[in-house]
Amino acid sequence: MKSEKLKVKSSGWRRRVRVILYFSLLTFNFSLITAFAQDEQSEIAPPPLKIISKDERTLLAAKSDIKDRTKLSLELMSSHLGAAEKRNSTQDYDGMFRDLGAFQALMDDSLDFLRKRDSGSGKVLDNFKRLELGLRGFSPRIETIRRELPQRYDVYVRKLMGYVREARTKATEPLFGDTVLPVRKPG
Repeated sequence: MKSEKLKVKSSGWRRRVRVILYFSLLTFNFSLITAFAQDEQSEIAPPPLKIISKDERTLLAAKSDIKDRTKLSLELMSSHLGAAEKRNSTQDYDGMFRDLGAFQALMDDSLDFLRKRDSGSGKVLDNFKRLELGLRGFSPRIETIRRELPQRYDVYVRKLMGYVREARTKATEPLFGDTVLPVRKPG
């Protein structure tokens, strides 16, 4: 009798071990299938280099007037954004990234240039406003590019939209400083 009970207990234990083993193998098999089925391009593309070409630098350096330089910067940014839109439509995402990197470099350069020239004069303030208005027009174009991108490239373009918002904020900050309203002298 004891031997029969012992056989029943050991066979129940063996069944449990088999069920656990089969379940483990099944789970392992599904994890392998999932690993092989993943898209290799799911990794995120690195951000582009922020580089202004030598020709563009030469053009910008040739403009001594703040207003002319700001307008030229906006034109160059618009041309890079237009090229990025074209490359996006032809699915040349690496070329699009280069153009967006140049766009960001020009945006940063324009802000730096205006900050260095800011002496509280109205001329620089007008150009800060001009830059902010130009950047405001670029935001919807960047959003249109982002909507059609593969997920791999989406991260940088989302960040670029944030950079444009920050640049707009930096361009409007001098407009609301203490230098905007003249201080009246008593007397």
